[in-house]
Amino acid sequence: MRRLILIGDGGHAKVVRDVALSEHRYELTAVLDDRYEEAGRGEDGLLRGPVKLARHMLREDDGMDVFVAIGSNTIRRKVAEALQAAPERFALLIHPRAVVSTEARLAPGTVVMPGAVINAGASIGAHGIVNTCAIVEHDCVVGGYAHLSPGSALAGGVTVHEGAHVGIGAAVIQGLTIGAWSLLGAGAVAVRDIPDRCTAVGVPAAVIKGRND
Repeated sequence: MRRLILIGDGGHAKVVRDVALSEHRYELTAVLDDRYEEAGRGEDGLLRGPVKLARHMLREDDGMDVFVAIGSNTIRRKVAEALQAAPERFALLIHPRAVVSTEARLAPGTVVMPGAVINAGASIGAHGIVNTCAIVEHDCVVGGYAHLSPGSALAGGVTVHEGAHVGIGAAVIQGLTIGAWSLLGAGAVAVRDIPDRCTAVGVPAAVIKGRND
């Protein structure tokens, strides 16, 4: 059983931790977050300390992987890149109650939550989040650092570019594109392409502002 470092200790990290333990492939070793200024053991026996410890731990132990359990797409990318770890050292976590086609492709650093469905021909980029009960239909392409929120649905052939966030309960009809680092708001229905770096809300979804994060 390989050991796992979890980066982040917020609400999203709690859910990721449950997924990691449910797979029975990893022994959780450390929870690192910059809220901890010094390294030390918690009541649960896990090492806690600042994120900078992860690079040293990965260098010292070939049997250890890491997962960046941070909900913010921009911060998750910043932290993952700062770790300078080989792609294969980032864990791929899939809850046993998720349904993932054997013909789907999932990159390292991605988490698939319980009840999610990823169908044949779909591709999920590195460090993506496929949240609880999200649906990714056939031949969708989801870029790295994207987040598909709980209950969201992508029809067949949808492209979600890097860093985009599809809000809770939102839907995208077949063949459309959600631009890089854009936000499709909660409950929105995209019936046309959404450009890069903008926020779109409503039914049908309409762009309301740009995003510069």
